[in-house]
Amino acid sequence: MKVVSSDIVISAVKPEQYPETNLPEFALAGRSNVGKSSFINKMLNRKGLARISSKPGKTQTLNFYLINEILHFVDVPGYGYAKVSKTERAAWGKMIETYFTRREQLRAAVLIVDLRHPPTNDDVMMYDFLKHYEIPCIIIATKADKIPKGKWQKHLKVTRETLELDKNDHLILFSSETGEGKDQAWQILQSYM
Repeated sequence: MKVVSSDIVISAVKPEQYPETNLPEFALAGRSNVGKSSFINKMLNRKGLARISSKPGKTQTLNFYLINEILHFVDVPGYGYAKVSKTERAAWGKMIETYFTRREQLRAAVLIVDLRHPPTNDDVMMYDFLKHYEIPCIIIATKADKIPKGKWQKHLKVTRETLELDKNDHLILFSSETGEGKDQAWQILQSYM
């Protein structure tokens, strides 16, 4: 897909704030610092649209990005390292759960994992949560440029086995540095629209 326009339209914390459209939505989930912002920026050909932070846990709202006036990416707060209070973490959990379980426009979840390491327990929990609610899942294994090409399949196998990946879910090797996997990711996203 050729992206000609993309912009953040709203940062929401509750359903009343979600955009009132029937456009298809794709939620981007992943642990803090896994490269969600880099993924968004690469997919949208925009350098600084999604802010890349050195401080994990920076995204604390659901950020809706409107793309080509035909779909939304929804960046959800990262899980994992964020140095936030239990109360805050519980509030994020509730906000994310509400979005995933009630939003009719949601077509699929994009779960971003780091190809260099086996998925974490949090990644497995997130994947299981999505499967429990029967939300189609696209796994993006990012940072492929940091691993020799000859080891890609071995790392993908570890990702597949650790998540116990459903055969209907897609696993895409991705690099926001080289653009590896970008066309394939768009192709799969468009198949859900």
